[in-house]
Amino acid sequence: MTSVADDHDGLPLRPALALVVLLLGLAACSSDPQSVRLQGQVFGTGWSLVYQVDEGIPTPEVVEAEVLAAFAVVNESMNTYDPQSAISRFNALPAGEAMEMDWDFTYVFNEARRLTEITGGAYDVTVSPLIDLWGFGPAGATEMPSDARIAAVREHVGMDQLVWQPGIRTLEKRHAQVAVELSSIAKGYGVDLAADALDALGVLNFMLEVGGELQLRGNSPRGDAWRIAVERPDFGQGNIQAAIGVSNTGVATSGDYRNFFEENGQRYSHLIDPRTGYPIAHDVVSVTVIHPSTALADAWATALCVLGSAAALEIAEQQALAVYLVRREAGVLEAAWSNGFQSYLVSSDASG
Repeated sequence: MTSVADDHDGLPLRPALALVVLLLGLAACSSDPQSVRLQGQVFGTGWSLVYQVDEGIPTPEVVEAEVLAAFAVVNESMNTYDPQSAISRFNALPAGEAMEMDWDFTYVFNEARRLTEITGGAYDVTVSPLIDLWGFGPAGATEMPSDARIAAVREHVGMDQLVWQPGIRTLEKRHAQVAVELSSIAKGYGVDLAADALDALGVLNFMLEVGGELQLRGNSPRGDAWRIAVERPDFGQGNIQAAIGVSNTGVATSGDYRNFFEENGQRYSHLIDPRTGYPIAHDVVSVTVIHPSTALADAWATALCVLGSAAALEIAEQQALAVYLVRREAGVLEAAWSNGFQSYLVSSDASG
């Protein structure tokens, strides 16, 4: 069993497809006195910030410090790779012992619970034991799990395995094997927190990106909406699937083609359906979501990938979501999108 997975240190990442910035003037930002570009490493991936220098904005050193402080909040609360984080301390608890969680965890967890209900359990932040079982967790590849083993692990997956009292922010497990893992929403939440910090500093025009997930404000250095390209999900080709124009919103993409393994000619995705215990095996290759909250764009992208294209588009319309998905039909990549996405499209390769 050969696993294709990313190695990282910080917050575990739900592998995402790249969102490529298509800005004709961005390459020259370093020489533009009105633009600043900052970048670094966080959550086991890279982050970057491009912003316009307007009157009253602090120095780049102050801006960077505020962004990193926002990221630190997420790491201290939701980084399962840090044994001292709140989520790691909770996951280490025995069954029946309640723990008071912080406000950031509370917000993210409540949103995750809401998506679990809307999707009928297709999105579930207790799925990590199944992810580990299939070899996509920190330990890496293992042997192919048996049906009996999958069924046994599923006994400890599901929101009903947790006792959550939001009024007093206490969480406990019904079984010791239960674990919570928020990587499919926490990275986006970190982007949102950092964007809020930039707002507070008076930064009016910026693009903040962490591992391909974005929050954008105002105008690009060209003076119009930020132009973003969604990568075509044909691994290693680097082609563009669609171009979108966005501002004052978040963008996230999830897909199954970068992280998988093959066994006896069968391909197994890292995206596990919590309802079955098995990797997804349907037509969706990637999903891009535009939402005011990058955290929710992040979570919805994962949830809709698990659901499959028909259910994903149905829920997108019900929830008024801006969704662009790529599906594989008879070996050919095809694009489809919700009504809410249409206004953002600059161009799209709809047929493959």
